[in-house]
Amino acid sequence: MFNGLIREIAEVISLSGNSLRIRAKFVPESIGDSVAINGACLSVTEIFKGGFGVEISSETKSKIAMENLKGKVHLEPAMKLGDQIHGHLVQGHIDGIGKIAKINKLQSGFDFFVDLKSDLMPFVANKGSIAIDGVSLTVSEVLDNGVRVSIIPQTMKDTLFGEYKIGRAVNIETDLLARYAARILGFNAVKNKKEGLTWEKVNLISSIY
Repeated sequence: MFNGLIREIAEVISLSGNSLRIRAKFVPESIGDSVAINGACLSVTEIFKGGFGVEISSETKSKIAMENLKGKVHLEPAMKLGDQIHGHLVQGHIDGIGKIAKINKLQSGFDFFVDLKSDLMPFVANKGSIAIDGVSLTVSEVLDNGVRVSIIPQTMKDTLFGEYKIGRAVNIETDLLARYAARILGFNAVKNKKEGLTWEKVNLISSIY
């Protein structure tokens, strides 16, 4: 589990097959530790002086923007029990890839317009949470085919958003509570409709809340 707050900007040493090697100031404590690279939760398989290696599964490869695993990347270590949640609860489980469609400069910060695939749209809400390349952000506006997020100057400085250009693919993780709620309610995101709400499901939801 993660906060969606980037610890540091790390650097890719190499990507070969399923093995990704990272140069970073932060070095995991143990093999098997979880770290988020550009928002994707990956398991540490190697630790060496000045960095570490992680394994990328076939499932993860099918979901993330692999082309961005070069040069600079976002790095966040897993939360520890008792840590404050300054962003929002992020699992590091990427739902799909979005694309930066437009960037508008504001008096303070920038608006980023990110196109999303239709199967992700049911899981975003105005003023809800979303993680883009591992960065915890608030949805400023839900659009017909994407979202608008507002990036403050501090986030532009502490993340790679200051270097992002129109057309860049980005890793998207929707809010985990939205995903679970949709599952409980029987919402089929692919068909964009409800599969039906039964009294059994109503009782289940009541027992949870």
